[in-house]
Amino acid sequence: METSPKEEPFFSTVSDEEIARERKKAKELKNTAWWKNKRSSGTCHYCGKKFKVDELTMDHLIPLIRGGLSVKSNLVPACKECNFKKKHSLPFEKDFFT
Repeated sequence: METSPKEEPFFSTVSDEEIARERKKAKELKNTAWWKNKRSSGTCHYCGKKFKVDELTMDHLIPLIRGGLSVKSNLVPACKECNFKKKHSLPFEKDFFT
């Protein structure tokens, strides 16, 4: 019987205040032409499937809790399933295609 690997715990040094500040920045970016253009293709960054624009979420490639920032180079459109699977992981830490 095959068991699934346990998620590796990590220690976060990011404060609640820093996370709140970056979430606020992300929320502000959601209303910009840049973000509307970024998700307009309807394509999830991870699985490559097409979705309605309003079904895509904003995901941080490097999660806020891992020190990521709400900057354009760290934000991608993701379907809800991929965003949920990724959680606080870095993209290369998860196998999104199985």
